[in-house]
Amino acid sequence: MSALDLGRLGGWRDLPFFDRDLPAIAARLAAETRPVLPPPELVFAAFERTPPETVRVVILGQDPYPTPGHAHGLAFSAEADVHPLPRSLGNIFREMRDDIGACPATADLRFWADQGVLLLNPILTVPAGQAKGHAGLGWQRLTAQVLGRLADRPRAYLLWGTLAQKTAAGVDGTCNLKIETAHPSPLSARRGFFGSRPFSRVNAWLQGQGQTAINWTKPPEGP
Repeated sequence: MSALDLGRLGGWRDLPFFDRDLPAIAARLAAETRPVLPPPELVFAAFERTPPETVRVVILGQDPYPTPGHAHGLAFSAEADVHPLPRSLGNIFREMRDDIGACPATADLRFWADQGVLLLNPILTVPAGQAKGHAGLGWQRLTAQVLGRLADRPRAYLLWGTLAQKTAAGVDGTCNLKIETAHPSPLSARRGFFGSRPFSRVNAWLQGQGQTAINWTKPPEGP
């Protein structure tokens, strides 16, 4: 979380959090005795990949995958060579197949981010092996500022789980699309995530706004 890292934040850099709150969080992370996920250079990957002016959809999760090698800075995403899939992502893909008939071939969702899908965890770091272990660090102050920045025009919000729903409670549901369901984790997916059809619903809403649909299933071909 050096100045070099912050320099890659583009339009997010002027949020007050980065000058007001980040130094204290960085100091606490530096004193952490447990391995921290994701690696420092990837903590803000979601912001680097999806500038505020490009955001069309926000997917809010909880915190990064606590399994070493899984988290890479974008909620629910992992590197393409991660096998088996993280269990929450496996459930997301199961719902996607039921909803729109296909799903990505790998765990890497960066091609969603490139289309304006902000893959955001309200808590941006986690100690290896301890889900929600950094819930008290203060990351949620950044999320609140991000949602405030995104209040300038209608967007779609997929709020998966209680933390995501509480975090985005102030998002206006009259002008934005808000889809609130259980988290896709194995502990809760059967309590309302399965059958929610979020992907087709988001695309129908975007197209009703005169925007292109999100390609959820297949990264673009390389040059």
